[in-house]
Amino acid sequence: MAQVTPMSIAERKQRRGRRFVIGTPYLFLLLFFSLPFLVVLRISLSDMEGIRFTDLLTYVDGVINLKVKISNYIFLTSDPLYIETYWSSIKFAALNTAICLFIGYPFAYFMARSPTAWRPALLMLVSLPFWTSYLLRVYAWRGLLDDHGIINDLIIALHLHDGPVKMMYTSFSMMTGMVYTYVPFMILPLYSNLVKMDLRLLEAANDLGATPWKAFWLVTVPLSKSGIIAGSMLVFIPSLGEYVIPELLGGPSTLMIGRVLWDEFFSNNDWPMASAVAVSMVVLILIPLMIFNKYQNEAEGATTGSKA
Repeated sequence: MAQVTPMSIAERKQRRGRRFVIGTPYLFLLLFFSLPFLVVLRISLSDMEGIRFTDLLTYVDGVINLKVKISNYIFLTSDPLYIETYWSSIKFAALNTAICLFIGYPFAYFMARSPTAWRPALLMLVSLPFWTSYLLRVYAWRGLLDDHGIINDLIIALHLHDGPVKMMYTSFSMMTGMVYTYVPFMILPLYSNLVKMDLRLLEAANDLGATPWKAFWLVTVPLSKSGIIAGSMLVFIPSLGEYVIPELLGGPSTLMIGRVLWDEFFSNNDWPMASAVAVSMVVLILIPLMIFNKYQNEAEGATTGSKA
């Protein structure tokens, strides 16, 4: 009988620990994403009879029947309202991402180049809005942008306009709320990337005759590509399915898929159609996630190759 050596026992413990560490997030995804998603997918492919859903698989007289309803998905691709809503959601999410990048990159660059003693305070300022309720922060913008809000009162007091400027329930108010809410999600990944950059590369570029602006575009921006992509995904993906901000700050012209999803579930009580909208939205989100993972793998491969 082979004797178990202390080394083999240690290896087994290491393998168990590795499986536990790797398996825990997979179990979390299985329980809290995959299973609920499969339930929603099943509802989207079913008929609704009163308050119950028809079975996809039935067994009658030794015959297994599979009944899958795809008419909801066909309707999504043919109905102008849904096509316009998906396009509008992508447009607003992309615009929000671009504005957050335009605002967040200079701020993250300033944080990364600031003295080390200042950085904790600057990070606290960026994360300070998270200490307040998300709903209260969105409601605060209603008090600022309303026809009789603080901004309009100030405009009238300074005689900049004869009457109140229409800002609430427009695309402007919705985009203002979305940018304010999501710009920290752009700043933090950019900062974590820029703060680790080797400044000797900029010194080398300056020694070779590059101007500060040229060194920024040819050295800093390419090296911060992974931070830009990570921040863009963190902003674009939740913006795509945003519901609270369009509902509280947006108007009838600001179509977002989150609002349509709510209407199908709770106003029309059409759960199969609402589930089809939700599944389609998840598919839309998976595309930028795949792009993000591609660039992450490329960045990790480049880092591993440079270390080797």
